Amino acid sequence: MAGTTVQDGGLVERAFTTAIAEQGVHPGDPSYDRMLAHVRATMGESKISVFRHLLDGNEPAAQAGNAAFERAYAALVDDGLCAPIPGAADVIDRLRTAGIKVALTTGFSRDTADRILAALGWKDIADLTLVPADAGRGRPFPDLVITAVLRLEIDDVREVATAGDTTYDVLCGLRAGARFAAGVLTGAHDEPALLAAGATHVLPSVRDLPSALGL
Repeated sequence: MAGTTVQDGGLVERAFTTAIAEQGVHPGDPSYDRMLAHVRATMGESKISVFRHLLDGNEPAAQAGNAAFERAYAALVDDGLCAPIPGAADVIDRLRTAGIKVALTTGFSRDTADRILAALGWKDIADLTLVPADAGRGRPFPDLVITAVLRLEIDDVREVATAGDTTYDVLCGLRAGARFAAGVLTGAHDEPALLAAGATHVLPSVRDLPSALGL
């Protein structure tokens, strides 16, 4: 979602700064830049996994940090600082009209994902929406894509196409067996990083997905 169909605009980093401040880490502190670099590198990963790494496996601190992050991001969404990637809704409609089932996946919690969907008026835009808790593990593990395949009753995972703005999106698709795992350039990672992760295609935007699929 964020960075692929939903504009991020730095909201993840803003929410992270708020959350990590509650753990006593502020801009200018020795560990702040290291933590922020890890957040940027792992965009697309389940947020609780990120906080577990940042806080050295301290589970209570990780849970508190993740909860603070989700609250901060939800507040930004509620303040109207959430917008679709231009053309994203039209792409989803075009795919579904063509008989292609669409699943939106995210590393956010269900509550945050639902807030985003509600803010955009996207409650029924896709056939399925998934968060890590729905699948078992978040990206870069294949669980989100495999869960979508199972729930949408797809016959062959090789018929699946994935698109995302992070290297972890690409890895998730490839590890699940998708033949088409595209990176898009509207979010966290650039073309060299996406190609290094194994992206089969790199697209300027999700708007270019239908043509890349031959639709």
